[in-house]
Amino acid sequence: MATGLPTEMDSNSPSKPEATGKPSGSRRHVPSSTQGMSTSSVHAGEQRQKPGDSITDPIFCASTFTFQSTADLLEYVEGRSEREEYGRYGNPNEKSVEGKLAALDGAESAIVYSSGMAAIVGLLMAKLNAGDEIVFFDQCYHRSREFCAKHLARFGVVTRQVPTGDFAAMEAAINPATKMLVSESPTNPHLTTVDLEQFAAVGKAHEVETLIDATLATPYNIRPIEYGVDYVLHSATKYMGGHNDLLAGVICGSAEKLESVRSLRGILGGVNSPHNLYLLERGLKTFELRMQRHNENGQRIAEFLEAHPRVARVYYPGLPSHPSHATAVAQMRGFGGLITFEVANADWKETSKIVDAAQLPRIAPSLGGVESLIEQPLVMSYFNYSAAERKVFGIADNMIRYSCGIENSDDLIADLEQALKA
Repeated sequence: MATGLPTEMDSNSPSKPEATGKPSGSRRHVPSSTQGMSTSSVHAGEQRQKPGDSITDPIFCASTFTFQSTADLLEYVEGRSEREEYGRYGNPNEKSVEGKLAALDGAESAIVYSSGMAAIVGLLMAKLNAGDEIVFFDQCYHRSREFCAKHLARFGVVTRQVPTGDFAAMEAAINPATKMLVSESPTNPHLTTVDLEQFAAVGKAHEVETLIDATLATPYNIRPIEYGVDYVLHSATKYMGGHNDLLAGVICGSAEKLESVRSLRGILGGVNSPHNLYLLERGLKTFELRMQRHNENGQRIAEFLEAHPRVARVYYPGLPSHPSHATAVAQMRGFGGLITFEVANADWKETSKIVDAAQLPRIAPSLGGVESLIEQPLVMSYFNYSAAERKVFGIADNMIRYSCGIENSDDLIADLEQALKA
């Protein structure tokens, strides 16, 4: 630690100590291991006594944070105080949200980004170098696949894709250059649940770090860190925010492993805005309550669809017919609100009539909000792919993806019943 005036001071250095922005005499709430999820959602990461004595965190719309004197600045740069310096490295709203997200995932630390894609890009850019390789289970969000296979390749990083859940193929793809194993659980849009214990064990056996995108599960339904996974990713745009009104992403893990990731975020600038952080914090307050309804609606609607004569197949981990149902039951509390199904004996145009006939869900991408959403993956996400490419990715022309909101399930089912007559 420096004892005198430094000869060179870079006030924009991203390696500055993590700031908390806490007022004198106030501490941030750190949940106990026995504290319930809703209690953590409401209190974790927050100061008990906030600026202005407000019960909610004020929105700190500041790009820079001032120092009272040179002595005050030196106390900060020498690591003797924790506070904010510049908006690209931290914001008081961010610290509250990160405290909640880490607590919900059972993680030591969390880093919030401007979106879920910014989060996965930030992690991989911090952890990979030219010549490194990653192994990806092939059922995944198409933009994650595109970034790894197309853009990381420009920097000399090789992506190897293997069939989802095939751990023998994953181990066969690992070599001395492999630095990370990547999967979703459940996957998008086929809702395959990965055996997280085995996934983590493969990584540890080969001394390779592991990443799980748990966006579709959320920490309410599964906590990968408890299985030994190194990093957990969420698009907090979805269930965490929960109201279709913000973009955010988060990486959770150990403070030590995330140190270099946070440092690079300060350089790349993929931070979120104070207003979005305020909305995310507000959304998290009701996280457990909303997930209970999403789980309930998802299960009921999946069962309804599977029994309907117009439906050929339903992908939902809560159904015994799903290939990964046993794994899902063993490690998930509930199965979420996302359902994918295929319409019997229908081409893409006949399938689109059902999408258009639905009155309650809105036609839109994304998931996890209070409003139900419906879409046809062929049109929404894979329209510019060839038929052969769609076949490789398992995207059928007659496939519909339905994201249950928190409406009454009887109303959603009645609406689907009439839509399926289209």
